[in-house]
Amino acid sequence: MKRRLFLASLAFASTAFAQEKPTPTAEEILGLVRRSYAMQDHRMTGKLRDDDTGKEEPLELTLTKSVMRFRFASEPPEIIHLDLTTTPATLWQVKSGGSSQVPLRNGADPVRGMDFNYEDLSQRFLYWKNVKLMDANARLTTARIKCWLVRVTAPDVSGPYYTVDLWVHQDSGGVAKMEAYNKGGKLVKRFEVSKVWKVGGATALREMRVQSFNPLNGDRKGMTYMTMDKPEKQ
Repeated sequence: MKRRLFLASLAFASTAFAQEKPTPTAEEILGLVRRSYAMQDHRMTGKLRDDDTGKEEPLELTLTKSVMRFRFASEPPEIIHLDLTTTPATLWQVKSGGSSQVPLRNGADPVRGMDFNYEDLSQRFLYWKNVKLMDANARLTTARIKCWLVRVTAPDVSGPYYTVDLWVHQDSGGVAKMEAYNKGGKLVKRFEVSKVWKVGGATALREMRVQSFNPLNGDRKGMTYMTMDKPEKQ
């Protein structure tokens, strides 16, 4: 019941927002998403879980105005941090022996053997210039929350994604769902937030499902769940 009430209140807030202001442009929506990350300031613990094998990978996620940091303590230990002060944001990898920037050619490499890759963590698609607003009143089927649906297209074919569709919450400015396609228009990845935490006036991730797909036949290749504990203020 509490879940239903939360969703109802969020949907109402979204409607009120849309009535008060004109529909933003696609570029403005992407800017809102980037600012929503930069405005957060908390630390979260959680885990990644491979749905097929049951493998779990504990993680710590720290969000500040300048950095989004993923820390994996299990062997081999690794820290991945996204520098939000650069445009586009810069992804760094810290392992024993030092730190280095993650090259674009490694974007499709999996992180900790899961369905996440380094392209997902870098969020380069939030900075692509070819942007189009597909639907100003899109709704997620599962949550019935009002979103803007924005499509971004890559400037080249160097990365694993060519077109990315983003469902952006009109209330929070966060991405609730993402679908990524290759150059041939075939679905290769889907992210979808299924649960959230309400922390003060902010919304934080509680559970997200990540699915990867075989572009040749559309079959699902794998599914990873990211589940996070309630955040702690920094």
